[in-house]
Amino acid sequence: MRVPVGFFPKLWSFVSLLPFFFLLLLLGFLKAVIVAPIAAAIVVIGNSSVIVGLFPAHFFWTLFCLARTKRLGLVLKTVVLVCLPLPLMLWPVVGVVGSLLGGIGYGFFVPLIATFEAVGAGVTDKLYHCLADGCLSTIKASCLVVMDFTDFCFHSYFSYMDELSELMHSDEKPMEVKLSRLPCCLLASLIGVPVDFLFITLVALCRSPYMLFKGWKRLLEDLVGREGPFLEAVCVPFAGLAIILWPLAVVGAVTSAVVSSFFLGLYAGVIVHQEDSFRLGLAYVLSVVSIFDEYVNDLLYLREGSCIPRPKYRRNMSSDLEREHCGDDKNDRRSIRDGSNNHKLVSEQSRTLKWAIQHYKPIQVWDWLFKSCEVNGRILLQNGLITMENIEECILKGNCKKLSIKLPAWCILQCLLSSAKSNSSGLLISDDVELTRTNLPRDTMFEWFLGPLLIMKEQIKRLHLEENEEKCLRILIMRCRNEIPEDWDDFGFPSNDAVRRAQLQAIFRRLQGIVNSMSRIPTFRRRFRSLIKVLYVEGLQMGSSVKTMRTINGSKRFGEEETANTIRKAPSITDVV
Repeated sequence: MRVPVGFFPKLWSFVSLLPFFFLLLLLGFLKAVIVAPIAAAIVVIGNSSVIVGLFPAHFFWTLFCLARTKRLGLVLKTVVLVCLPLPLMLWPVVGVVGSLLGGIGYGFFVPLIATFEAVGAGVTDKLYHCLADGCLSTIKASCLVVMDFTDFCFHSYFSYMDELSELMHSDEKPMEVKLSRLPCCLLASLIGVPVDFLFITLVALCRSPYMLFKGWKRLLEDLVGREGPFLEAVCVPFAGLAIILWPLAVVGAVTSAVVSSFFLGLYAGVIVHQEDSFRLGLAYVLSVVSIFDEYVNDLLYLREGSCIPRPKYRRNMSSDLEREHCGDDKNDRRSIRDGSNNHKLVSEQSRTLKWAIQHYKPIQVWDWLFKSCEVNGRILLQNGLITMENIEECILKGNCKKLSIKLPAWCILQCLLSSAKSNSSGLLISDDVELTRTNLPRDTMFEWFLGPLLIMKEQIKRLHLEENEEKCLRILIMRCRNEIPEDWDDFGFPSNDAVRRAQLQAIFRRLQGIVNSMSRIPTFRRRFRSLIKVLYVEGLQMGSSVKTMRTINGSKRFGEEETANTIRKAPSITDVV
């Protein structure tokens, strides 16, 4: 659809859009009022039942695991055991209140936004979708939220506690605090909390009017000029909805800054303990305000840097590394600056160009992983690397720990091997999709996972694996524990180089650790159960096909034997004569 050009066409587009927008807003608001109580009731009742029902187990098991763990030193363990009961007692209250607010917010805003999405470009039968979208789907999603929360409380929590209780390796050292440093740490935190709270709050409040009016300015320009994210769906008045909700976004940003200032101030005590210097702790208190100010300036496209001094708070940390606290997005935004003297952003002049750089969403990467698990799971089932006993153990007994680690690890290993062989700069998710540092999801959790995978891909690339080694690795990742070097002795790995085998085993252990962390994400267990059911049906069909073929072959062989016996028993021509 053509974007209006000129003042009067833009004005007419704006005026004609207003009635359409208010009708959609009214319809979305009515849907939200109806759906929000139902969704909130499902989330609150379901989550509250899980929280209250498991609270005694969570309370005592947490204290028990902390008391028996070897990963914490005696002093740190004592401090944690003394301070932890109060947060644990507050957990039911926080969980129930958070479920209530989250259920209301989710049940209200999802139907409201779905109403506007229903009139977007490419949607057929817009009237039906305006009335129906966001109602039943929101209620179903609320049930999924309860399921995922239940999985987290039943399985992910106990998995974390089991890991905490595991024995440490010989090269690991327990975390410990030194009593001699605690007074300085406490003093630094007592100074850091009020100072950082005061200055970070002042910075956030001073920048909030600019964030409010500049956001409104851009949204009004998008509404009138139909540029930026509203170019493709020019009939969808998202800008009008965003204009109304933008003050809430500003309030949320300021509130987040105020809340985070407490934790940033407390971290000064950690700096004092790590660096064994009270002076560096005070330097951190001032430096973190400068870092926050520079981050806000860069986020709002203001002047570069900060007028607040930034002293070094790490002995072995250069100023360039300190700037990384501002986030990787800062470098990405600076890379699209033009060369003019006024340092205006390209996106200031044409917001459409800014949206030309597309980042994959976390849900897309998640979908690719489970789709790969489904496709490769069928292959492994046919090849015998996954057996029906493994699948039945997961479905009937609920013991999916082994299969939920091995199968995703096999799929990721396949991705790493193909990416290393093709000299890709990122990860080849599929034939036409490459995940790199420039287009990976802007999500901290996925950066924790994808960053190490990119490093592992480079390590595999430097090893120059042969074809027979790659085939053996695919078998080892499924059938071997990969804990000690001797685990590979019975599988005939082609290389006898002990260093090479140790490097590959280290990659395997790290890969399995990453997948183990992924398996604790709430949606993982639900989606993996669905995947296992698909593989179970596939295995049953394969089993029935094999049984049918055996029956046919057996019948054929039986018929041949009967015919042969009949021929042998029949009289010959000479006998008849």
